Amino acid sequence: MTTVRLPLFPLNSVLFPGLVLPLNVFEERYRAMMRDLLKIAEDEPRRFAVVAIRDGHEVSLSAPGMPDQTAVPERGPAAGFGDDPVKAFHAVGCIADAATVRERADGSFEVLATGTTRVRLLSVDASGPYLTAELEELPEEPGEEAGALAEGVLRAFRQYQKRLAGARERSLSSGADLPDEPAVVSYLVAAAVMLDVPARQSLLQAPDTASRLREELKLLRTETAIIRNLPSLPASELTRGPTSLN
Repeated sequence: MTTVRLPLFPLNSVLFPGLVLPLNVFEERYRAMMRDLLKIAEDEPRRFAVVAIRDGHEVSLSAPGMPDQTAVPERGPAAGFGDDPVKAFHAVGCIADAATVRERADGSFEVLATGTTRVRLLSVDASGPYLTAELEELPEEPGEEAGALAEGVLRAFRQYQKRLAGARERSLSSGADLPDEPAVVSYLVAAAVMLDVPARQSLLQAPDTASRLREELKLLRTETAIIRNLPSLPASELTRGPTSLN
């Protein structure tokens, strides 16, 4: 079992391998994390782990609020995540490699990172200025019939895009080249389809590519049928331009 210890960045969203993650970092615990990442040589990976929050707050409260106006704001690396932070997060996350870490004049950071490898969360350490975690790297196994499933998912995804464009009365952008490598297809579709965090998390932690693609095929058919029957359903910006991993 290959394990690694990395800084931990919990979010109210799911990061997939190959997908880009822009971050606006303003909380002190995450500023400290970025300052430490900047100490790593530019030619070395500046890695941290992203996990989706199961129970807690992405941003800790900075002032007393409703309903208790006298409440003292919670502070520290585990603020908002309870006494045992590991229970507040989903068990599978993704390593992010920060290509850009830019400090602003006010001390906040603009970060652009890319998901690389899935990891399983083993333990969380809250003894430092920010959370760190021991993580087990998860291999991406193809599973059975991944290639054929990827072709089916791409067809279903195209149909989904067309229905979504029709619901918004927009033209579907042509010339959008989609990948054909099964694992890449599975992650791109998982990120592009309008799903809530639990559904995205289920796709992230699928045991292999084929399992993820099978689940996506069911989801795409269901979502396409919903859009067909409810044309006024709100849509994302998916159909404004070509689909891209960047």
